Amino acid sequence: MPTEPNLPAQQPVNEPAARSELSSPSPIAHRPSGWDRLLAYRLLLGLAVTILVLDQLTKSWIATRLPFGTYGEVAGAIPVVRGFFYLVHVGNTGAAWSMLTGKSVLLAGLAAATLAAIFFWRHALGLRDRVAQVCFGLLCGGIVGNLVDRLRHGHVIDFIDLHFGSYVYPTFNVADSGICVGVVLYLIQSLKAPK
Repeated sequence: MPTEPNLPAQQPVNEPAARSELSSPSPIAHRPSGWDRLLAYRLLLGLAVTILVLDQLTKSWIATRLPFGTYGEVAGAIPVVRGFFYLVHVGNTGAAWSMLTGKSVLLAGLAAATLAAIFFWRHALGLRDRVAQVCFGLLCGGIVGNLVDRLRHGHVIDFIDLHFGSYVYPTFNVADSGICVGVVLYLIQSLKAPK
């Protein structure tokens, strides 16, 4: 009677373990691509682009409707709500409330440095959080909007003129609104955050 050759005993294959080894991706596959990292900030980027586009469109519209230096109804300002809200066309070489007037180049440099700082410290600022993205989206869109003006015109175009009785609020624009709202929201969120 022929005998079977002595074969080495086969070890039972643990199929689930083998499958998991084959299907588990390598550590390299876990690393997000540049596109994935960019998408993590899509709310911030979307808001920033929206503010920038609205800011530049409104400034362009004002520049085609009113000559530069138009302020006051007598000079041709457009009354939206007479005695309260006017559209004007003025320039500001300073910051908010005309601080640092005449320092447009310095302010452009500060704006660029601020944007760079936000980018480099985005993790410390918690910019993957949705609320933080809203705050910084408004802020960054406003900064870029006014920076574009400083580089193109040497000043920021302001056109929203509000009067509260005898008090005249400093003339501003969409970019300024984005900056102010973004900063206020961030401060409120910071105060509400658990210690």
